[in-house]
Amino acid sequence: MSQNPTQSNQHPEMDVVHQAMEHTHLDDSTPLYNSRVVKVYSEYLQKNYPAVDFDEVLEYAGMTRLELEDPAHWFNQNQVNCFHTILNQKTQNEMISRDVGRYAISSDALGVIKKIAISLINPASIYMFMGKIYPLISRAANVETRRIGATKVEISVALKPGVKEGLFQCKNRVGSFEGVGKNFSNQYSKVEHPQCIHRGDSKCLYIVTWEKSLTLFWQRLRNSVAIASFLLSLLLFFLLPISTWFTVNLILGLIIFSFSTYSHIIKIKDLTKTIAAQGDIAQDHLDGIKAQYNSSLVIEEIGKATSTLMDTQTLFETVANTMQSRLAYDRGMLFLSDPKGKYLKFATGYGFDPQETDILRHLNFNLDKPDSRGLFTRTFHDQQPFIVHDKNDLKHRFSERSQRLINQFNPHSLVCVPIAYENKSLGILAVDNHISKRKLQQSDLNLLKGIAANLAISINNSIFYNKLKESEEKYRDIFENVSDFLYSHDLEGRIQNANKAFADATGYSHTALTKMKLSDLLPFDYSDQYSIYLRDILASGHVEGITSILKKDGAKLILEYKSSLIVEEDKPTGVRGSARDITERWEANKEKKRLEDMLDRAKKMEAVGTLAGGVAHDLNNILSGIVSYPELLLMDLPEDSTLHEPLTTIMESGQKASAMVQDLLTMARRGVTTTKTININDIIHEYLNSPEYRKMAVYHPNIQFAVNTDSSLLNVEGSSVHLFKTLMNLVSNAAEAMPDGGDVLISSRNQYVDKAISGFDDVHEGDYVVLAVSDTGIGISKKDQKHIFEPFYTKKIMGRSGTGLGMSVVWAAVKDHKGQIDVTSKVGAGTTISLYFPASRKKKESRADIVSIDNYKGKEESILVVDDVKEQRDLANLMLSRLGYSVATVPSGEKAVEYLKRQKADLVVLDMIMDPGIDGLETFQQILEVNPEQKAIIVSGYSDSEKVKQAQKLGAGAYVKKPYVLQEIGMAIRSELDR
Repeated sequence: MSQNPTQSNQHPEMDVVHQAMEHTHLDDSTPLYNSRVVKVYSEYLQKNYPAVDFDEVLEYAGMTRLELEDPAHWFNQNQVNCFHTILNQKTQNEMISRDVGRYAISSDALGVIKKIAISLINPASIYMFMGKIYPLISRAANVETRRIGATKVEISVALKPGVKEGLFQCKNRVGSFEGVGKNFSNQYSKVEHPQCIHRGDSKCLYIVTWEKSLTLFWQRLRNSVAIASFLLSLLLFFLLPISTWFTVNLILGLIIFSFSTYSHIIKIKDLTKTIAAQGDIAQDHLDGIKAQYNSSLVIEEIGKATSTLMDTQTLFETVANTMQSRLAYDRGMLFLSDPKGKYLKFATGYGFDPQETDILRHLNFNLDKPDSRGLFTRTFHDQQPFIVHDKNDLKHRFSERSQRLINQFNPHSLVCVPIAYENKSLGILAVDNHISKRKLQQSDLNLLKGIAANLAISINNSIFYNKLKESEEKYRDIFENVSDFLYSHDLEGRIQNANKAFADATGYSHTALTKMKLSDLLPFDYSDQYSIYLRDILASGHVEGITSILKKDGAKLILEYKSSLIVEEDKPTGVRGSARDITERWEANKEKKRLEDMLDRAKKMEAVGTLAGGVAHDLNNILSGIVSYPELLLMDLPEDSTLHEPLTTIMESGQKASAMVQDLLTMARRGVTTTKTININDIIHEYLNSPEYRKMAVYHPNIQFAVNTDSSLLNVEGSSVHLFKTLMNLVSNAAEAMPDGGDVLISSRNQYVDKAISGFDDVHEGDYVVLAVSDTGIGISKKDQKHIFEPFYTKKIMGRSGTGLGMSVVWAAVKDHKGQIDVTSKVGAGTTISLYFPASRKKKESRADIVSIDNYKGKEESILVVDDVKEQRDLANLMLSRLGYSVATVPSGEKAVEYLKRQKADLVVLDMIMDPGIDGLETFQQILEVNPEQKAIIVSGYSDSEKVKQAQKLGAGAYVKKPYVLQEIGMAIRSELDR
């Protein structure tokens, strides 16, 4: 089969149906033919046989108008055969099917199928696309198309196993193939039919030939005229005077131009028609996908509600809210019968004004009379759904009270379905359209029947649950009110019962817990304990210990438990037990141990610092002589003196000792006394141009050094000397960790910490400048990581790789700058040490490359800042007000939506991570429902790329990282407002 590969995924939902039908046994009762096919007949008969009673034809074939109007409905072979039989009798036209086939390509009844066809620019495209179009109207056959000429194709149709179509359907195909040509050239295509299923062949084969399109005809005519004109011009050049020859050429040029212009106009018309049709197809396809998506969400959300909610009123309200937000019905109503089945009463609904709702709440529909002709009571008693398209239909079907009610609420189209469980009616569900005027169809009825079935199950569960709750009330008082967790499970660990304390602590409902195993609650690293627990309880009859379980939100609980075996008639039948939440105690002990370790580390560093301060000064005095005198003596000695080498050794040893003293002094000084506003990028640049770096790079020739700095890096308050020394020690340490070579990356960035980072140090919420040094070296084990900043703790060879105090100096300098340290490392994969320094908003001297503030000043536009942190809101307010904007701030996404419902904002500055409440993405989605044109930019301390991309797909502008930089946020806002 020859097909265009770009068309293979035009209708994936039809491919799914087609594949499903391949695995289904087909016969005369299988739905095979889409309602659009019969609707084409309806349209044709209305135009050409107006005297034929089409409703009578439908009734004879077992079809209804409702099914005909539903594009999702399919008819079986028996219905189609009956339809054609009665149609032949009514029209006395044996070629009616072929005539309808010819008409089909121009019929509006085909809907999206027609749009697909006319969007293809020529007959060849339609015929080649036939394999994709045909499954939209028939599941009975497989169609393949092969191009055998410029205006000729071969189409084969093979019936699927079990299908027995009529000869009239073959004639209908011939007519439809003929009609394609007329759509383009006003001439029917010629169809030869050398093989036919109805003549005993294995398949139907059609050879289709058509006239060339008008566009192609004029293009070729234009080319022919152009060639002829050129040849004539050459000939006349030798026969005519030059002035006459120019005149003739001008006339020939005008003729060629006229032909080209007309050909181009025809081509543009065809392309315009194609583009318009493709747009209609895309819109129809999107509308269909949206409807299917909303229906799926409704079923999913209502399924969740019906599986967890036991209170009927809450359940009904949840279902009503879901239907209102997801389905395209103007109004909805849920009625429930009283426990004794005496009357129907309004439970909840949507789409009604307060006065209408009050009327519904005071309505009671009597169920005591089985022969009542009330609209809702008939649905309740008969357990049959119905659709009303015309309220006049109610005059003879339902009571006068129902007619008055319909007139009062004036629905345009109404569907009512029963809520029944095991042949017992529990209530009714009804929806209608009175504003949109959209007619409700069979697909709407089917969807509502599914919703009603879920409701019936949940209502029934609620009834039995309430009965059980009443019978166990005394036991449940004790069971539910104790603070300890009480539970029971079977011998395979399936939870049979759990008290309220257990459910509340885990976040699961009682119903959800009883559908789980104990293993479902255990973290992955506790999975081995599960089998041991079951084995021990069977062996000893009693088990106690400490374990961990996962709450519904993923958080861990630490439990102290005791379990006993349940034995009935000398056989173990299950386990019951109790547990106590010791998470706070456990975490407190863990935190206490962590704080003790941090305190020990701090004391150790402080002790070393105190020691260093006590000896460094005197040691420096001693070393000055050891370093200085050898240097003076060397200056006086001749170059060939035998003392030259010993004195040089003494001097170099003194210099090494002096470097160690400097590190000791750095630790001993503790507290940077002289600070200024500096930029760490300048420190990095200074280091990379220093003799220390050049010497280190020469000493490690097999290491590649790289730099990645943030050009908009904020400043910090501190000492450039200390920070230079810190960076030098980090890079040196990274280089020493790669004896066989590797890569070192020095990087800087701004980072706003939304939530505290727990690592080597605790990094609290706030604005930070991060200096990081990464290597691809040998890595640091977990055991060694907690010691790496201790003095003289090193894996290097002392005397060759520094003083042993380099990382201690780093630790001291970071603490003196009120910073924090984070270490990530994996043995064999390298290490990254990140230093977090509090960011400063103070300015350094202005730089030439800074953009003028006039380029991003505001023009009194209104800005709404949405951020859950007050300090961030205040900072944004201050910065943007200074830029000339009118600023308002709100602390949450919910407040932002409420604000924009009341008044407008030219732009929203939206934080992506907010807690508690909805996050930035969901906030923006709700804002777009209020104002689809709302402009916004996204800000965050973390690059949550997936959610940022989703927001930008919805229309959000630039993404700006926290902490705020005036130029960066100002340029982003100005750019989005000017867009």
